[in-house]
Amino acid sequence: MKQYVIYKRVSTEDQGKSGHGLDAQQRDIDIFLEKFSDVPFEVAGTFQDIQSGADNDRPELAKALDLVRKIGGELLVAKLDRLGRRVAHIATLMDDKRVKLRVAQMPQADKFQLHIYAALAEQERTFISERTKAALKEAKRKGVRLGGLRDKTMKRNEAIQHKADAEAAKVMRIVGPLRASGQTLSAIAETLDSMGVATSRGGTWTATQVSRVIERGQK
Repeated sequence: MKQYVIYKRVSTEDQGKSGHGLDAQQRDIDIFLEKFSDVPFEVAGTFQDIQSGADNDRPELAKALDLVRKIGGELLVAKLDRLGRRVAHIATLMDDKRVKLRVAQMPQADKFQLHIYAALAEQERTFISERTKAALKEAKRKGVRLGGLRDKTMKRNEAIQHKADAEAAKVMRIVGPLRASGQTLSAIAETLDSMGVATSRGGTWTATQVSRVIERGQK
């Protein structure tokens, strides 16, 4: 019988107390177990940390990995970034022959594909960081008060984020059940269009846009 050890992580104590993010992770894991897992199976243990993904010293993850090695099971996470944000850390886990890794959102991905995904995600975060530094440097050269710039930017970004979160929450009422039933992202996009549900910009839906809505709904 296949055995899974479930691991979930949220970034802050508040998220851990409120359950924000944990329900979304559990939903993805439940979908994987129902739609994609070999049967029969059993969940041998569930662990969760309330720590930043940049922190590799996570006690509950260590316990989950110990159990995986002990029973020869698979470590099951909702998203790859729940294991960490550093590709080196994720690569170390993948290189451990006693650890089998399964990601609910990428049910068919093998270790090589997961490694590539982790590397690309890290590159994207590095580029975004450098782009932000370059923008601040240019603003400073032009004499812009960075404190004021940051305050205005943060307020504008918060407003945009709140609006996007609200819109995503509405759409997820439709997308969530469709995804849980096993529909593809493209099929969901077609359903939204047929229902007359417009995107945030008033356009038609694509698989990528549906994926972004799901990602936002899981934060």
